[in-house]
Amino acid sequence: MLSTGFLPGNTHLAAMEVEFWGPGKTVDFDPNIHAYPRPFSQMKDGNYRCMALLDQDHSLPYNGEDGDDLYGPVVSLPRLNPADSAPIALIIDRRMPPDPKFSDTESIRSAEFQSPLLSSFWGRPIIMKAGVVLPPKEGGKAGSFYATAYHVHGFGGDYREAWSEGPRLLDEMRRGDRSRMIHVFLNGAFPTGHHEFADSVNNGPWGQALTTEFIPWLEEKYPMIRKSSARFLTGHSSGGWSTLWLQIRYPDYFGGAWSTSPDPVDFRSFTGLDATPGSKDNAYHLPDGTLRNLVVMNGRGAVSMMDFARHEEVQGEYGGQISSFEWVFSPKGPDGRPMQLFNRVTGDLDPNVLRFWQNYDIRLILDKDWTNLEPKLRGKIHVFCGTDDTFRLNEATSLLCDFLKSKGSDAVCELIPGRDHFNIYESYKSYPQGLAARIDREMAQAATRK
Repeated sequence: MLSTGFLPGNTHLAAMEVEFWGPGKTVDFDPNIHAYPRPFSQMKDGNYRCMALLDQDHSLPYNGEDGDDLYGPVVSLPRLNPADSAPIALIIDRRMPPDPKFSDTESIRSAEFQSPLLSSFWGRPIIMKAGVVLPPKEGGKAGSFYATAYHVHGFGGDYREAWSEGPRLLDEMRRGDRSRMIHVFLNGAFPTGHHEFADSVNNGPWGQALTTEFIPWLEEKYPMIRKSSARFLTGHSSGGWSTLWLQIRYPDYFGGAWSTSPDPVDFRSFTGLDATPGSKDNAYHLPDGTLRNLVVMNGRGAVSMMDFARHEEVQGEYGGQISSFEWVFSPKGPDGRPMQLFNRVTGDLDPNVLRFWQNYDIRLILDKDWTNLEPKLRGKIHVFCGTDDTFRLNEATSLLCDFLKSKGSDAVCELIPGRDHFNIYESYKSYPQGLAARIDREMAQAATRK
């Protein structure tokens, strides 16, 4: 089977939206109309392999091929001239293996709650989900209540990480290598991408729903200490941004955030792009005309913003990483959809969108309300990012660190030399047992403070 992948470069894609397509029916498909990296007829002569895939639930841009997709066999096309080819017949006759099913255990439970706020916003039932990992009964005291760590996954993940991470957490708690704490794996996945637990004119009031509905409901259901000093946040990438955002927007509600490799926390460098009002940047090109780089691997540019955006656009009109940001940060356009940060053809930034995005610029929010926020955030902010982050997130993190330092803040803001987006948790001199162990220790220490 062929795969699209998160990053462009390995597979040529062509796509179209299809409605009311039933068994036995044929669809004529032109791979020149909506394709990446170019119309198929412009590809070089050569040996090709191709297949058809039907993404029934429009989830491909977010998490790739999954159990709801239908697909067909790979067809080999030797010595093909794409500019002069007869029609190619592709069939769809099989289904992807079903996604793993997760059942409740004594210590890992699924939690589902219909949010009145979100359901009212969308005009249909919206279910908030989480995976809850309870401390093992062995070694515990009857009637005990626990501090809670709220985890938020990165782009492409979901709350089911509770079942993959939970067994390890339970073993570590049994051995005494981890504090006895309840771990709640929240769900940031949504058809529009990752909603980041931010109140949005497009996605709805996810932050309000979490803090006024879902967490109070969880605290009624499980033995959680119902105090801000016992509610902690941690997450990586999009989850890193989400947890830092929640701590800053609800400073009296949470007792601390441990954010790792967060999505851009200072829009003066939105993965290298100046996304602030008045910016003269182009999303695709630098002032000298060269392509703007987005992805860095082994110290070298690997994927441009232009390639990433156009690859995503072919995968689907919503649910991808860039459009996900726009569903969270952008104003609603005349068509009812979020306005795009930049023109997908030219790369030109939209000044109206830049102004609206200020509402989600974490460094800017802190700067504007520092006098009020600083005392509420003392001892609560912890940010970690590698200096070689794969998606250039170190640039925004560095700007945030400089700001916090200039204010004399006690916030922890560490840039880890040589680390990228995917190895930040590995042992380092400031966390020799790994970053996860350090975060657990610091949460446990914070839980003992009043």
